[in-house]
Amino acid sequence: MRIDIVTLLPELLESPLNHSIMQRAKERGLLNIHLHQLRDYAINKHGQVDDMQYGGGAGMVIMCEPLSKVIEKLKSEREYDEIIYLTPDGKTFQQKIANTLSLKNNLMMICGHYKGIDQRIRDLYITLEISIGDYVLSGGELAAAILVDSIGRLIPGVLNDETSALTDSHQDGLLAPPVYTRPAEFKGLNVPEVLLNGNFKLIDEWRQDQAIQRTEERRPDLME
Repeated sequence: MRIDIVTLLPELLESPLNHSIMQRAKERGLLNIHLHQLRDYAINKHGQVDDMQYGGGAGMVIMCEPLSKVIEKLKSEREYDEIIYLTPDGKTFQQKIANTLSLKNNLMMICGHYKGIDQRIRDLYITLEISIGDYVLSGGELAAAILVDSIGRLIPGVLNDETSALTDSHQDGLLAPPVYTRPAEFKGLNVPEVLLNGNFKLIDEWRQDQAIQRTEERRPDLME
C-alpha cells in the first residue's frame, strides 16, 4: 500500500510513522508513506498557502491553488482509491472503515489547518471525509497518523500474528474481553480459573461472554 499525505507540518508525522509497527511495515515493503509539504506549492515566494475567508470572520482558509497543484501532480502519477480529507465534520472513523481502507492500494490524505480548506477543493477532489471524534485539533496531522496506524496494522504481514487483529475491540462489533498474563496471582487478585484449565472451547465461550458483558456495561450503544 502507498499513502501520500499532504501537510503543512510533515515533522509532526515523522516520529509516529517511523517507529514500532509502522516502521516494521515499511521495512517489510508492505507500506510506503510519502509526506508532501504543501508550501512547496505556494502561490508566491513567501510560501503563502492561506488567505482570509470570504464573508469575514476569524481564521484563515487554505487556498485552492496550492492544494489543487499537489493533488493534480499526485493524481497524474497514479490512480488513488480514495482522497481523504481529515475534518471534524467528516464521517466518524470506525474499525469497519479501517478494514475497508486496508484493502486499498493507493490513498491520499489531506491535512487541514486554520479554519480548514476551501470548499471547492472538497467538492472537486475529496472522495472521503473522516473525523476521528467530536472535537477539534490544531491540524489534521495527528488524525492522519491515527488513520495510517489503524489501517497499516491490518495489512497482511504487518503484525507478527495476523490473528491478533481479529480479536481487537470493535473488530466484531464488541469490545475486547479482559486479558491476563503472569503471575497468576497479583496483590490478592487471581487470573480467572477458566483461562488456566487448557479447555479452549470454554475459554472461547468465556471470552465471548466477557466481551458482551463489557460492551453492555461500557458501550451499550454498540449493542443496538
